[in-house]
Amino acid sequence: MVQEREQASTIRSNRIGESSPRPGTSDAANDIRYEPLAPELRPLLDKFYRAHRSPMRVPAGAQSWVARHREILAALNLSPVEHGYWLSGLLVAPEQRRRGLAGHLLEQALARTPGPVWLFCHPDLADFYRRAGFMPTTDLPQPLAERLARYRRHKALVALAHAGQSTASDLAP
Repeated sequence: MVQEREQASTIRSNRIGESSPRPGTSDAANDIRYEPLAPELRPLLDKFYRAHRSPMRVPAGAQSWVARHREILAALNLSPVEHGYWLSGLLVAPEQRRRGLAGHLLEQALARTPGPVWLFCHPDLADFYRRAGFMPTTDLPQPLAERLARYRRHKALVALAHAGQSTASDLAP
């Protein structure tokens, strides 16, 4: 009963409780942890996005990853798609930017994600993702190709796939 109240309190406060650590890695110098977010803590991530005036939300069925030090500092989501995963919702709190959190978070999430990973980003962000091992692609699973076509009606986006992983056509029977 006490544990349930602590968990509810944790969710309301937008803090991740130190008493319930999840497996992951830590940046010892800053005590920043990079780890998957437990499904029951998903409301914290939606609150993080809202607090930074982001339209992003945790997609249903996604595995969320966070960089945290008591509070969420950065996050991303990996949603299963045909033959791989779609990366969305990468956001670093403005006061935490330029510290390498996004790169470390991507590295940890990709290391523990089997199969290819695709993402869409503004062209200005493509170099960041290239440094993380992503390459431009036009070879997307059909649902992502359709989504990209819809999104491109309203904004400039490029599609990238994680380097070294198979593309959708490589995996086709």
